[in-house]
Amino acid sequence: MSAGPLIELRNISCSKDSTQLVFKDVNLAINQGDIVVLRGKSGSGKTTLLKCIAHLILYGGDILYRGSPPSKYGIPYYRTRVLYVPQRPSLLPGSPQDFLLALSSLDAHKKARSSGNFERIIDIARGWGVDPQLWDREWSNLSGGEAQRIALATAIGLGTAEIILLDEPTSALDSVSCAAVEKTMTNEIKSIDSPLKAIVWITHSDEQGSRVGTRFIQIAAAGCFEDPMPLV
Repeated sequence: MSAGPLIELRNISCSKDSTQLVFKDVNLAINQGDIVVLRGKSGSGKTTLLKCIAHLILYGGDILYRGSPPSKYGIPYYRTRVLYVPQRPSLLPGSPQDFLLALSSLDAHKKARSSGNFERIIDIARGWGVDPQLWDREWSNLSGGEAQRIALATAIGLGTAEIILLDEPTSALDSVSCAAVEKTMTNEIKSIDSPLKAIVWITHSDEQGSRVGTRFIQIAAAGCFEDPMPLV
């Protein structure tokens, strides 16, 4: 595997339709150890960019993972290594337990040889105040904060992702739960034993961004640029 960037974006563009451009000419290299805080006005394309990186929507330009396009690895496998966590996981059907069982049966996760297990996932969530009984509750019957913590614990505990793409992951959490999640995520990046190597994190909280971020990227229709310092 390449010793260069984990992910490299080259001239990425995306449109809602043939006439409405969301952004163009986005160039960005994400390296090991990065926690990239993605900023921009509402509607500037932050979530869209994460979905492009995760290969969930169509885009123009090139995305390279460890020097090669996602197609080289196979898109399902690529998505286990570059993992997108949506802001509202409660839209998923069934229960979190059903979701874990479905993930465990996917060939892509078997190919990735996940080092995670259900027990670790539940333990991570328990450390964030999530009762283990909630895993059997329908996603639609969980609070926003419960769903967010369960989705995050799953993303970490699966043990497959080198890069996690977080879309407002703590927007529904109180300050205590938010601090616990931030601590876990930043510790995972620093740990030599963790498979997680980088995070791209959307947050509308400048305070949170300054706590967790190592780099700060501003996105707009004309592309993106790097802020040298946090806003607070």
